[in-house]
Amino acid sequence: MLDVIVAELDAKGLLTESDGAQCVFLDGFEDAEGEPLPLLVRKSDGGYGYAATDLAAVRYRVDDLKATRLLYVVDSRQALHLRMVFETARQAGWLPEDVEAVHVPFGTMLGTDGRPFKSRSGDTPRLKELLDAAIAGARTVVAEKSPDLPPDEFEHVVQAAGIGAVKYADLSNARVKDYVFDPDRMVSLTGNTSVYLQYAHARTCSVQRKLEVEVSDVDPTVPIHRAERALILTLDEFGAVLADVAETLEPHRLCTYLYELAKAFSDFWQHCPVLKADDAAQLGIRVALVRLTGRTLAQGLELLGIEAPQRL
Repeated sequence: MLDVIVAELDAKGLLTESDGAQCVFLDGFEDAEGEPLPLLVRKSDGGYGYAATDLAAVRYRVDDLKATRLLYVVDSRQALHLRMVFETARQAGWLPEDVEAVHVPFGTMLGTDGRPFKSRSGDTPRLKELLDAAIAGARTVVAEKSPDLPPDEFEHVVQAAGIGAVKYADLSNARVKDYVFDPDRMVSLTGNTSVYLQYAHARTCSVQRKLEVEVSDVDPTVPIHRAERALILTLDEFGAVLADVAETLEPHRLCTYLYELAKAFSDFWQHCPVLKADDAAQLGIRVALVRLTGRTLAQGLELLGIEAPQRL
């Protein structure tokens, strides 16, 4: 496949020999000295550069997978390389104008000292170590909050909380910004954390388990409390938030929404007793809100790749 890429670039007059290597030189791309900047396709020893495999991937995704939007979630430091790859692919005819290619850059994970992890120096913790640290923190929180969980369920919840905490910490910050890896903060039951959201979801499940009667009717004419109204309005924003996230490619917007939803539910919980509602009509409204909140939190967390346990 890579031989085909080189041959087609050559046939289109895009390849140039430079010190024995085969490169593409594009108008408007220069180095710090103002010299033309090459996109290395084939090295002088016959090996292929990253550009060759990246171009082959573009060609395959457009021709074979029929992709109409290509998203490259890659370190922001690769912005120039990807711009050159996209432009070369367009000039070669592999990336039509009606196909969008987008670099989705992200920031750096920092240690608690505020310094970036350094992979080359060997000082960077392995992913397993980061997950183990978060799971250990979650184990302490869950043990304090739900000490009576059966052993198997306890371990399942701990894993879901710990791994979810790492994912959420990464996704809840603006994508291009750096953030600090702090396991203690990640698994906190207060603040904008996945554990806080998981706990809110578990609370909705707890209410439904305790219902003594079947509740299915909702009377829209029943007067509602301000906390109920606020929760309803927040729930109504879910669809628009998802559309916004898909357009901007910024998952932290969904995280922010879910956090606001969990806070609105907490306020509702404090001011609007569900199981001790005044009558059947009020019970119907409040149970419906509990159910919809639970489903929305679970779906939102699932979209972030995070599990929503029924108990925590």
